[in-house]
Amino acid sequence: MNKAYSQFEAMMAITKASLRSIFRSPSAVIFSIAFPMIFILVFGFIGSGGRVSVNIAFANGSDTLNPIYQSLKNIPGIKVSDKKGDRLKEDLEKGRITAIIQIAKQPVNSVTPYSIQLTSSEAANPQNIQVLQSILNAVISGINQQQFPSTPTIATINKEVKKVPGRVYRTIDFILPGQLGFSLLSAGVFGVAFLFFNLRQQLVLKRFYATPIKRSYIVLGEALSRVIFQMITAVIIILVGHYAFHFTLVNGLVTFAEIMVLSFVALILFMGFGFIVSSVAKSESTIPPFANLITLPQFLLAGTFFSIDNFPTWLQPISRILPLTHFNNAMRNIAFEGAGLQDCALELGVLGIWIVVVYIVAFKTFKWE
Repeated sequence: MNKAYSQFEAMMAITKASLRSIFRSPSAVIFSIAFPMIFILVFGFIGSGGRVSVNIAFANGSDTLNPIYQSLKNIPGIKVSDKKGDRLKEDLEKGRITAIIQIAKQPVNSVTPYSIQLTSSEAANPQNIQVLQSILNAVISGINQQQFPSTPTIATINKEVKKVPGRVYRTIDFILPGQLGFSLLSAGVFGVAFLFFNLRQQLVLKRFYATPIKRSYIVLGEALSRVIFQMITAVIIILVGHYAFHFTLVNGLVTFAEIMVLSFVALILFMGFGFIVSSVAKSESTIPPFANLITLPQFLLAGTFFSIDNFPTWLQPISRILPLTHFNNAMRNIAFEGAGLQDCALELGVLGIWIVVVYIVAFKTFKWE
């Protein structure tokens, strides 16, 4: 008795064959693994603890009527946080701000009108603390010369910086999520676009019509091979970052598992862009321009290398629309801050909306011949 034809087994056979061809493709390995690894190695070696920007906050009860306060707020290189209480304490412990500044007014008979105390954390970059101290000294010196020439100095800075415990936030903690996201984006768009365009051009998809396998299983089989390959790539990137450069995984295997789930969701979305590109491209040479229209804006504007908080104000809303931005934010929150997937509901919700929109377009534009 003949064995019943299995759609699932046929799909898995396609997956196995396609996956084997991916591993044999030098370009797939280079773009998916080598390029992200180069960036991780470079930033891992040159940035043992760098932060993206220098942020400060003023302690509750600080004197805000003095010229020091006003001068600091007007310096372009410094961002002043308006958070208070537990939220401010959390930002300090996690290194999101360099220091909290306490400006206290001294008694009338004191030699200096004000005293300044800095409170930082072990998570802050020591170089940023030194820069902040230099800025404070320059501000005080300028005020002394312009407004208080007869006073020895308007304020003294306590040389001992108070420290609170905190995890060290390294450059790799910012860079790796962006590189992983861009690896998934590039592979999802370029890989899928070239794959299905070539299958269509070589009439491979058309030849499958002569077999009992359903169309949907053909697409699923090819797509599953791409998913497996990219998830293996994600594992390699994360493990190298963690063991070679101490990329933070706050909750160990739980954090790792949540990152993999997040990566899977993002990859499904990015592959949808690839389906669209493969359908609208008229020739193989037109795939890169169409794909770059999707990947380059996200590579540059989604906070891959620099926090979008450093972008011009008019550009930030555009950056926050991009799906790669939400992947990067969610991964950084999960990896470094210990957030769970449930805490990233906003980011996952935005990715979910993008998935629905992209696949509606993909289904309408996808071509079999």
